[in-house]
Amino acid sequence: MAFMYVINAKIRNWWEDVTFIVWGPSAKLLSQDVQLQDHIKKMLELGVEVVACRACADGYKVSEKLEGLGIEVKYMGEPLTELLKEDWKVITI
Repeated sequence: MAFMYVINAKIRNWWEDVTFIVWGPSAKLLSQDVQLQDHIKKMLELGVEVVACRACADGYKVSEKLEGLGIEVKYMGEPLTELLKEDWKVITI
């Protein structure tokens, strides 16, 4: 659902800025699943900002793999807090 929403939100201009954040065990799954990686590639082609939590990715030893997919890997605690303070809309799954 998250992949479909993000792609459609960008294609249909539902939001000016769309950011997809990869957390926890999803980082490991994404590093292994080619079908999910194809969705990420589409997001990136559309101009979606795709980032992964470095603490999570490092914990699963997949940071380099995610970076190789074009995903920015960085610590997300402070950036997420700033987005929430700016009243960004957040969907979690």
